[in-house]
Amino acid sequence: MRFLRQSLVFLVGAGIGFGGWFAWFANRPLALAGSPVDVSIESGGTLTSVTRQLIDAGVRMRGWDFRLLARLLGKASAIKAGSYEIEPGTTPLALLAMLTRGDLRQVNIALIEGWTFRQIRTALDAHPDLQHETRGLTDSDILQRVGATEDYAEGLFFPDTYLFARQSSDTALLRRAYREMRRHLQLAWDARPQGLPYKSPYEALIMASIIEKETGKPEDRPLIAAVFVNRLRAGMLLQTDPTVIYGLGARFDGNLRKRDLTSDGPYNTYLRAGLPPTPIAMPGVASLKAALNPPDSDHLYFVARGDGSSVFSRTLDEHNRAVAQFQKKR
Repeated sequence: MRFLRQSLVFLVGAGIGFGGWFAWFANRPLALAGSPVDVSIESGGTLTSVTRQLIDAGVRMRGWDFRLLARLLGKASAIKAGSYEIEPGTTPLALLAMLTRGDLRQVNIALIEGWTFRQIRTALDAHPDLQHETRGLTDSDILQRVGATEDYAEGLFFPDTYLFARQSSDTALLRRAYREMRRHLQLAWDARPQGLPYKSPYEALIMASIIEKETGKPEDRPLIAAVFVNRLRAGMLLQTDPTVIYGLGARFDGNLRKRDLTSDGPYNTYLRAGLPPTPIAMPGVASLKAALNPPDSDHLYFVARGDGSSVFSRTLDEHNRAVAQFQKKR
């Protein structure tokens, strides 16, 4: 009987202690490496991988306690992919609510891979739950407001699904997207192999934007990157239609003509060597990684089949045959 009484006392004490820990941890503000911390949660992740992404982004916690909290609250499998901004003072309980969209004040906007900055601005202007501070501003004004050091807005903002509180400013959202692109670009740049033909991360961003626009099927992306990197190394012209189309701007009517390819301009990679002066769109993670980790390959050409996929060739003769087969018959 005495042993049973002692066991009950121990269990009650342990329960009280656990309850005290639960309340203390769940409601204690998290330490953050920055102010705020931006984190992109990838789709299909486990609770363990999500916790690792939070820690890597700058949320200072041990991990096991956050995972235990999520499991105890039944939210381990309810975390949604997207881009989040974690402010100072956020508690683990509030963070879980944010990640599972438990806060009904939160809405979202999707910025899509391959969009231009003009398309981003159109989407922001049309969103009913944003304060439209940037409406009427020039691109240069916006760059200044988000703290950008670059002179040209194209390609500087990361494509993702961004969650935000209703009536947040579009400036704040663009500031998050700008920081996210800088973070992802730096991670890819730091992990690059030696010998790539880029002088700066910005040049890699330009290449990633071209790869983004040229890729019809994801499985072709690595070889597309390899072709362009090989051409740069060999001093060959890139000869890529999307840069010419970008240079035409509003003049492009859906048909790229011979006169467009033979008219000189900074984005005409059929006439000008090297990379164009700026990105031409907003690249995603896959294109950033492809630009900075192209596979070993001796391919120098590719042509679209017409179904979104591409045919890759090592020699000009092979390429000409592929063009005759897949392009001239269309």
